[in-house]
Amino acid sequence: MGFLGKLFGKKEEEKAKSSPKVNVKQAAAAASIEPAKVGIDGQFDESGLAKRVALALDEANISDSVGLWVAQTGSTVVLKYNPDAEGVLDQAKKIAMTVDGATNVTTQPNS
Repeated sequence: MGFLGKLFGKKEEEKAKSSPKVNVKQAAAAASIEPAKVGIDGQFDESGLAKRVALALDEANISDSVGLWVAQTGSTVVLKYNPDAEGVLDQAKKIAMTVDGATNVTTQPNS
């Protein structure tokens, strides 16, 4: 199980496997929604950006065994982390910024 399944459940992992890669800009325009709210399947999803970032981390083969969580506030990706995730944090930030709809990435130590 990768980040997507670990953070959002097996149902989202299955959705990602069965859905073709989404063009976020087209889906957002077609449905008149913000790019940050486009889900993995191209439909409205309040956590769409966070789910697409989790999927991108999985596709980049970043280990989900570290304490790293993905959330979003609007179009800002929030990476919460434990000390064991500091080694992958820079890479995770770079990947998150490449996901359509992300305008900023912030990090927060998990307390």
